[in-house]
Amino acid sequence: MQVSVESTSALERRLTIGVPAERIETEVNKRLQQTARRAKVPGFRPGKVPMSVIRQRYEESARQEALGDLIQASFYEAVLEQKLKPAGAPSVEPKVFEKGKDLEYVATFEVYPEFEVVGLEGIAVERLQAEVAESDVDNMLEILRKQNTRYKQVEREAQNGDQLNIDFVGKIDGEAFAGGSAKGTSLALGSGRMIEGFEAGLVGVKAGEERVLSLTFPEDYQNLDLAGKAAEFAVTVNTVSEAELPELNAEFFALFGIAEPNLEAFRAEVGKNMDRELRQAIKSKVKAQVMDGLLAVNPIEVPKALIENEVNRLRVQAVQQFGGNIKPEQLPANLFQEQARRRVALGLIVAEMVKQFEIKPDESKVKAMIEEIASAYQEPEQVVAWYYGNEQQLGEVRSVVLEEQVVDTVLQKASVTDKTVSYEEAVKPAEAPQAA
Repeated sequence: MQVSVESTSALERRLTIGVPAERIETEVNKRLQQTARRAKVPGFRPGKVPMSVIRQRYEESARQEALGDLIQASFYEAVLEQKLKPAGAPSVEPKVFEKGKDLEYVATFEVYPEFEVVGLEGIAVERLQAEVAESDVDNMLEILRKQNTRYKQVEREAQNGDQLNIDFVGKIDGEAFAGGSAKGTSLALGSGRMIEGFEAGLVGVKAGEERVLSLTFPEDYQNLDLAGKAAEFAVTVNTVSEAELPELNAEFFALFGIAEPNLEAFRAEVGKNMDRELRQAIKSKVKAQVMDGLLAVNPIEVPKALIENEVNRLRVQAVQQFGGNIKPEQLPANLFQEQARRRVALGLIVAEMVKQFEIKPDESKVKAMIEEIASAYQEPEQVVAWYYGNEQQLGEVRSVVLEEQVVDTVLQKASVTDKTVSYEEAVKPAEAPQAA
């Protein structure tokens, strides 16, 4: 077999591969002999059909099958011989495809980039330090109470924070418009759910009252047919209800599955969950900085085939997350291009880090991670047993641990500064980077 390789770009390779005619004929004859053993031809007993008849009937299909298999096999042999690592399926262009002649074809494909991870000392990381204070737990208890707010009907005038049950009909130039009417809908005054002026216009109403609100849709309203237009809303108030925060009692604690119905036990459980959230938030922010740093100091070219595969995965994830009747391939690829490029580049860099620094999953860290996950459940022992009995889930945890060990390896060489902040600042989501 003859092989020549040409580099047409940083990652693209063109292999010209020649397969001897003798090898092709050997493969064709092998298939014809297999066919002869089972072929049913009128006038002949099975297995007794003359080879001339078999060749006449089946040679063309046997040759096509043999050529397809030989291209696949010879390509695999060629990339091994040339020590190439294809990053996707090749594009195959036949050059000589005639009976009796050597098969010659050109395979064009991309290879994985070859690089060494460098510049770890130039990565700067700010590591947050924070603790869960008693005041933080107090604030969280108030948040939990507000999340479980109940409403009680009142006869007084509506105030901000009250919940109204209303019917309304919206009209533009005296005509009702699509999406501008509702019956029996709940609206919390001050929530900002409706366009500006709608909720403020209902402050002071009482149950049974009707009001007409003259408003204007904002210029940047998402429905372009309504943007900037004046409208009138005829609103009927069915009920006015005021918010009642639940008491911190056994009934409230039971909503969260707390076995001991007392405030001390509830605070302890809330504090434990907050501490877990804090550790995870700090870890995530450090990891994000490390990954950004690795990308910045290791700019690599990424195979287009890998980006396309990742774009397709992101399309599927988007459809699963948001639902609807749309098919993944209907989503524009450019929506996911940069995210896919980043993911693929980071995947290649992390994989090279694992290889370069000979990092292997620390089983004690795997066990600790599983136990931490399990601690959020009522029967943690069963959760731990489930993970260790499920190879796929265990493999996913090992991958996460391996990535954390990559982060730790970078932190040993990077420039790390510690910064003490409040709990709220530590758990606050990081701001997205501004576009250039």
